[in-house]
Amino acid sequence: MILDGFGLPGQLKLQNSSVAVVGAGGLGCPALQYLAAAGIGRIGIIDHDVVEISNLQRQILHDELKVGMPKAESAARALRQINSRLTIDAICDALTPDNAVQLLSPYDILLDCTDNAPTRYLLSDTAVVLKKPLVSGAAQKFEGQLCTYNLGPEGPCYRCLFPTPPARELVGTCEETGILGAVTGVIGNMQALEAIKIITGLHDKKPSLLLFSALGSPPFRSIKLRSRKPTCPACGNSEQKVGEIKKIDYVQFCGGPTPDWGSLGLLAGDPDHRISVKDFGKALEADGDDVLIIDVRPPTEFGICSLPGSINVPLNELTANPNACLAKRQMFIICRLGNDSQIAASSLRETKHGEECVVRDVIGGLRAWTRHVDPTFPVY
Repeated sequence: MILDGFGLPGQLKLQNSSVAVVGAGGLGCPALQYLAAAGIGRIGIIDHDVVEISNLQRQILHDELKVGMPKAESAARALRQINSRLTIDAICDALTPDNAVQLLSPYDILLDCTDNAPTRYLLSDTAVVLKKPLVSGAAQKFEGQLCTYNLGPEGPCYRCLFPTPPARELVGTCEETGILGAVTGVIGNMQALEAIKIITGLHDKKPSLLLFSALGSPPFRSIKLRSRKPTCPACGNSEQKVGEIKKIDYVQFCGGPTPDWGSLGLLAGDPDHRISVKDFGKALEADGDDVLIIDVRPPTEFGICSLPGSINVPLNELTANPNACLAKRQMFIICRLGNDSQIAASSLRETKHGEECVVRDVIGGLRAWTRHVDPTFPVY
């Protein structure tokens, strides 16, 4: 309150404001923490997921005692310990086209702390309909980005920048690609800061995209954005509007549902080509000296854990030169979940001398090995 240009009026603006945070994960947790500590009057937390042990390296409002608890409720409990005067709406439902307008309309500012394209487009379209600013963050691996959409009469929306969603195979979640936890902390804190600036009138309202690289020098780059496109089907003057949000299938617009790689890796397939982990274990015991195990995970993952006697040939190297990996004995191909191993095994069988070798891949991969054979084998 003693900050010049902020003062008591700024603090009262925060107290009288409301913010909806969609996603209580890696981005949502730091954003929520600083919004609560700053004195935002009402905070809505929307997340249908539950806390998992693998979340804790970046989702700092959760802890080991809350594993299995809905993330929205877990985050709400943590925020009440920071600021008991908060009004918190913990909403343990998924945001959908049917409920987005209803759930988000009570709040002044929306924060996109999600990690999937369909929800990003849904949030952006909803922000346009409700005429509310949307502070969007994203983070993967060592990098992140921040942008505030629909800010002011000329502020572009998400569709202005990305009218066409990226190809499904080019989009990965933190679980699939990995992330340095502190990166989500940086972006999540910046999202909270953007919201505070907007509420208190400190924001210059100039559209820009902030790029962050933990390994870059300098780590931050800001790109000036043009104003909204007149032809944008969401916020522009185009006659071809996106239409009523409830009628849009955002999942199909973004290329269909996210594949369940765990379930796909467990499909039995051709019994001559795939082998269960239990039968794989028996084969190792019976013919250990005549068995070649090829692990096609990336070297980084192979360095975390591996089966004794296995060799690491990453999938891209194997498919580039499968003949170099052939051996005239039993060959078993294994990966993390049982998907890449199918591609590798098929590539080996299709080579000139592939019919001379017995090549099978392991159903469910190393995850199934832990579940059904060796519970002490690490899971990541």
